[in-house]
Amino acid sequence: MIGLWILTVLFVVLLAVGAVFAAKVVYPKTFAVEETYRIEVEKGYLQPEVFEKLPKQSVNIRSRYGYDLFGLYFPIEGSKKTVVIAHGITYTLYGMTKYMDSYRRRGFNVLLYDHRNHGRSGGNNSTFGYYEKWDLQTVVDWARAQLGEDGVVGVMGESFGAATALQQAALDDQLAFVVADCAFSDLEQLLSYRLRQDFGLPAFPVLWLARLWMWLLTGMRVREAAPLRVVGQIVAPVLFVHGAADTYIPPEMSQALYQAKTRGLRQLYLAPGADHAMSVVVDPVAYDRVVGAFLEEIGL
Repeated sequence: MIGLWILTVLFVVLLAVGAVFAAKVVYPKTFAVEETYRIEVEKGYLQPEVFEKLPKQSVNIRSRYGYDLFGLYFPIEGSKKTVVIAHGITYTLYGMTKYMDSYRRRGFNVLLYDHRNHGRSGGNNSTFGYYEKWDLQTVVDWARAQLGEDGVVGVMGESFGAATALQQAALDDQLAFVVADCAFSDLEQLLSYRLRQDFGLPAFPVLWLARLWMWLLTGMRVREAAPLRVVGQIVAPVLFVHGAADTYIPPEMSQALYQAKTRGLRQLYLAPGADHAMSVVVDPVAYDRVVGAFLEEIGL
């Protein structure tokens, strides 16, 4: 009887731990819009005197899930090519302004947007590409509509945004290119890694129970939030970028994605000494050169 009671208590504790971990994943604490703007200015990644003078328009693009996706569109007169840039988890579109110049100098219109449950977009949970890939598809379709039939659209993403971009690219054989900076290859593998690193907990049974909770809370299937499962379907050219010293998402994940992309052009750049999402900061000249060479190779 005592043994049964102990097992029951243990199961309830594990169920609670799984629920807490699941909630941390799908309901992340996100930054306020104004805070991300201030942070980027303080770090020197965003120069207000330049940024505020750029021609731009605020856009609200309706998601298939019933909420609006907020974006900022920076057009270049006469340009027939656009890059859509997707930010990382917990942040906002302002975190991606540091990537804009590489594309604008090469004649690209730029469209930054906030993921669901972030910034000024709607939605109340985050699913690491499970739903976000369809939001990104909607944003890409909006960008295409601005250009007309002879326009081209590519996607660039960082971390969470990079994983989303790869999942979206597997749906869209008209995409011109993808630049995936520090993407995870498989959400379940990443969560297992973070459980060990952050909490010293084993994947089983905590992650098994967390998967159940995430499905109950959002309808997502964790195993399907895995770019590695679909990267072989991507026909667009892909540049995989990862900080060689990334301690949050191991660079081996981008290496695995690179190896698994078997259709079309692929390139891999491991930025020496760069931690997570810092490749462009550690050596912006090298980063710009790599991106520029990639775009030149594909004729853009």
